[in-house]
Amino acid sequence: MTDVQRFTGPNDLHLHSNHSDGTESPAEVVRQAHAYGIRTLALTDHDRTTGWDEAGEAAASLGVTFLPGMELSAKHEWRSVHVLGYLFDPEDAALRAETDRIRSDRVGRAERIVRNIGRDYDLRWEDVLGQTTLDATIGRPHIADALVVRGIVRDRSAAFDGILHPSAGYYEPHYAPDPLTAVRLITQAGGVAVIAHPVTAGRDRMMPLPLIEQLIAAGLGGFEIDHRENTAAGRRVLQGIAVTHDLIVTGSSDYHGAGKPNRPGENTTSDAMVARIIERATGTDPRFA
Repeated sequence: MTDVQRFTGPNDLHLHSNHSDGTESPAEVVRQAHAYGIRTLALTDHDRTTGWDEAGEAAASLGVTFLPGMELSAKHEWRSVHVLGYLFDPEDAALRAETDRIRSDRVGRAERIVRNIGRDYDLRWEDVLGQTTLDATIGRPHIADALVVRGIVRDRSAAFDGILHPSAGYYEPHYAPDPLTAVRLITQAGGVAVIAHPVTAGRDRMMPLPLIEQLIAAGLGGFEIDHRENTAAGRRVLQGIAVTHDLIVTGSSDYHGAGKPNRPGENTTSDAMVARIIERATGTDPRFA
């Protein structure tokens, strides 16, 4: 990669469209980010890259730099681990095979959850399909939206705090690779892997330190430390690890449109860290403004 300083901040590297669990089109996500003052952004839909072209075109029209990205689902024991991948090759065969498998299992899992809920509430699979777009990765947020439309819950938050909470008894597991596989797939596809919101419930839910050391040895680029759901104690621990290993540190909004209260730019990534991502990646190029 060359000419890495052609971008300008503020930089928000974690936003979702309706190609996964956001509520807005890729172009609208870019417009919203621009309206909030963001000048370099990444679209990071779950387990898919189908929004890249639309987002890239919208970014070009607004003079915004676009970094193609994705949020890859992973799992360690009972922990859900999300790995942000930036500037990887979207045609990499191994990575595409894994995302295809994840998305396929998500659909089956969502159907199982809806069947479970349907035993006690008036909810059908067709209700969930009505809340998705053709290219969307169907997941629990779409079930939450269907519950809202049916008048069963007030909003997404109420759905996740109640019916969709694992303790409610309707939950079903889904396939996801282990974090080490996820990091290796992104890295081998020429991308930069960053663990998203890694300490949302503190040290007890953080990945074990030996696993983190394995991820770093496998090519992990860094951590998304500035995120509204990360705890202060967890941030301090990861900041120390990042300094020790000279890792990339990002901050992002995790914007989902109306799906979450998060707003573009509420956390941002420094220009220096964005430059490190661009310098390190070899899979695909940024789309500079």
